[in-house]
Amino acid sequence: MHKLEFFFDCSSPWTYLAFNGIQPICAEAGVDIIWRPILVGGVFNAVNQDLYAARESMFSNERRMTYFMKDLIDWANYENIKIGWPSFHPVNSVKAMRGCFYAMEQNTLVPYAKALFEAYWGDEKDISNDDVLSDILTSLDMDPADFFTRIASQECKDMLRANTEELIERGGYGSPTMYIDGDDMYFGNDRLPLVKAALQS
Repeated sequence: MHKLEFFFDCSSPWTYLAFNGIQPICAEAGVDIIWRPILVGGVFNAVNQDLYAARESMFSNERRMTYFMKDLIDWANYENIKIGWPSFHPVNSVKAMRGCFYAMEQNTLVPYAKALFEAYWGDEKDISNDDVLSDILTSLDMDPADFFTRIASQECKDMLRANTEELIERGGYGSPTMYIDGDDMYFGNDRLPLVKAALQS
């Protein structure tokens, strides 16, 4: 039986697409997903600083940005999800991603992460805002007070840092990054067909 790890930060639209797409692939293959929340900014700062310059270059190039948005919307239509482009992107996702560990403890990681993606990319809400997070938590019958206490704990901070550092140590440089059976790495939403083929082998 294969094992699949999914390292992710909800601040990436391509990660939203992959989050949506990987679940039916793994269900069909009978493979459980090991969700690994990270802080992608920490990854970029450590091993992929060129990304910042490349992103600025793309955003200032009208042709490239026009196609980028077309490509993103095409993928969103293919996955039947709503994706916009928040005016305040990139968002500080640290509280939201620490919250993934709280959601794991409550056995609600997938609904919680889905709600984060939908709020940020679908509704263009600022998920760094405590009120936005509280609304998400309330909609999932989770306790906001307990949540904010938990994500402020050193243990929760350490877990997010540990996952982020582990991804870097294992050769990752962004989100989403997937590993099959520990060392077979796949990066990006567009690698899902390759992931599917590997899981079926």
